[in-house]
Amino acid sequence: MEKRIGVYICTGCGIGDALDVNALEAVAADEFSVAACRRHPFLCSDEGVSIIRRDLDQGMDTIVIAACSPRVMTDSFTFPADRVMERVNLREQVAWCHPAGEEDTRMLAEDALRMGLVKAVEMLPPDPFLADDLSRKVLVVGGGLAGMTAARETARAGYEVVLVEKEEQLGGYLKDVHKLPPVRPPYTELEDPNLDALTSEVTGDPSIRVYTGSRVASIAGAPCMFDVTIRQNGSEAMERVGAVVLAAGSVPYSPEKLDSFGFAKYPDVVTASQLEIMFKSGKVERPSNGQPVGSVAFLLCAGSRDARHLPYCSSACCVESLKQAMYFKSENPQTPVYIFYRDMRAHGTYEFLYKELQKEGVFFIRGDIEGIEDDGSGGLVVAANDVLTGSSVLTESLDLVVLANGMVPVTSFGEPFKAQSPKEGEEEAAYAPDTILVSDILNLQYRQGPELPALSHGFPDSHFICFPYESRRTGIYPAGSVRAPMDYSQAVEDATGAALKAIQCIEMLSAGKAVHPRSGDLSYPEFFMQRCTQCKRCTEECPFGAINEDEKANPLPNPTRCRRCGVCMGACPERIISFRNYSVGMIGNVIKKINVPDEYEEKPRILVLACENDAYPALDMAGIRRLSYNPWVRIIPVRCLGSMNLVWIADALSKGIDGILLLGCKHGDDYQCHFIKGSELANIRMSKIQETLNRLVLESDRVRLEQVSITDYHRLPEILDGFAARIEELGPNPYKGY
Repeated sequence: MEKRIGVYICTGCGIGDALDVNALEAVAADEFSVAACRRHPFLCSDEGVSIIRRDLDQGMDTIVIAACSPRVMTDSFTFPADRVMERVNLREQVAWCHPAGEEDTRMLAEDALRMGLVKAVEMLPPDPFLADDLSRKVLVVGGGLAGMTAARETARAGYEVVLVEKEEQLGGYLKDVHKLPPVRPPYTELEDPNLDALTSEVTGDPSIRVYTGSRVASIAGAPCMFDVTIRQNGSEAMERVGAVVLAAGSVPYSPEKLDSFGFAKYPDVVTASQLEIMFKSGKVERPSNGQPVGSVAFLLCAGSRDARHLPYCSSACCVESLKQAMYFKSENPQTPVYIFYRDMRAHGTYEFLYKELQKEGVFFIRGDIEGIEDDGSGGLVVAANDVLTGSSVLTESLDLVVLANGMVPVTSFGEPFKAQSPKEGEEEAAYAPDTILVSDILNLQYRQGPELPALSHGFPDSHFICFPYESRRTGIYPAGSVRAPMDYSQAVEDATGAALKAIQCIEMLSAGKAVHPRSGDLSYPEFFMQRCTQCKRCTEECPFGAINEDEKANPLPNPTRCRRCGVCMGACPERIISFRNYSVGMIGNVIKKINVPDEYEEKPRILVLACENDAYPALDMAGIRRLSYNPWVRIIPVRCLGSMNLVWIADALSKGIDGILLLGCKHGDDYQCHFIKGSELANIRMSKIQETLNRLVLESDRVRLEQVSITDYHRLPEILDGFAARIEELGPNPYKGY
């Protein structure tokens, strides 16, 4: 059935002053024969929105709103999901960044409307994925402070919880903790762990099912449909859950590797966790002779911030050492206590504890440890350089030396997972497989591996800037020190946040909506399997492990695992993957609708494929600040630069477009790509673009990829103008006019 399309042009915010609205209405009426074309001075006002709603009530099924950026006024322009809506950015990316009334500005606005209308014609209303037998339970893996907190907060929110702990008792590291750092005014008095109360609350809650002495044997399926096998005392139990909180915790860095600090060489050199157990048991004695401890030194960053051991800061060590120093001062204020540190990271209210210990006479020495020796009488001396005074320091004879050794996530142990090797005749994966260690924690039945993809130090990978709780596996949320080094109070906050994310995941996916970063998206990829060649690119390149394979290597998509980035769509050489509102063919037709003047008009055309997460907002910000740039550009937002299919490049060049600029997020170790691998994949595909250019006998400079973050808006005029200057040097695309 032919669509009834309505076009609504806003003339407010300077749009009507800068653009020829009559010409825009002519494009809509003459080229697309729309059912209605209306203008309004404030389309986002109640009156403007009511005009659109009235047309929808009278049978309009597709609307194109030519006004401000689609990133703003989303609350005003919200209409029934069974209608198609496309927004054309005439304000930020046309009227606010190009001279009013000029021919190039008019042509830019007309092309923007054409492109939006083509998308509207091609789009279909989303048909959300709604499966049967969806679970609203949350699985929590780990029964320490973070795990029990996540379970408690989830239950308080009205959701059932399954808690799995490998030890016979709940509590984790907290079982051996004597006191906690202060968390309430005056922030100088240590707190009781109150473990029994927390454990009783968790075990006594009827909505929390606790498995102790248990492990997760396998997790199959997808969010809201996870089938979990739990192994306990030789038997197995099955649970279906909707989301997972991974709170498996961390372990201290092995002190045996810290031979330069005297561990194992001198029995009176102990770790912070060993000292904690001493105080917990009430027996604080020198390991060498069983005598009371009369003096002590704490060595911070023992292995942390050291390229030979742990290159990262373990975050909690400073506060933990301050707490343990207070143990000694509380028992005997005359006890000599030394703390050697690089930087005292006592953030927030912990500053009060730090100052209190200074008043108590603790010696704080900033510098590197030069050596630990036996003084000949059974005691130890610590030699260090004091960077504040520039002198060497040698302590008095010490009874005990405590190493604040770092924090290592339990996910960092195990052998690397070996991805499936390509069979004879198959291509290698486009990029190196993710680092996944077989650590026997989640045992995911995923094609890409049994555990979460990890960063270089073993912590689960996520988007550390925007989505700290997200992992690379949808519906699985790391919390506590398994996610990042943190102290007790941070772990409680972290667990609460992860519990809320798990609940959000269940609520969103139960309604057929995507989770972050395309939160609320009702679309999902559909596969036209008749043309599938089993090349495996979609299964290998999906950053989120959303696609498994059957025994014949056919892709088996899991819609609730999908983040809707479209990377699989960009990877597929046969173009069998598409969304109802985003497809290879749709963007190809948008490109083909751009009006390309012939070479004699000397008006080159530059296609900009801009990532919607950073590059497109940066373009908006440039417009908001009235930064002008070359009007030859035609901007198409893409879900992720990784969704770019190479056929778009061929379509654009064949159309006669003179240059193509790809604007994506930063990739690498400190990546900012919302979809983790998308920008990196686009960069890798640039080599294939070179093949296309060679085949068409075109210069390689006609296609360029630039990495931009949302804060790089001030660089965009330089980038766009510089690329336009280079295109002008190259001359017209020889395919122009064909």
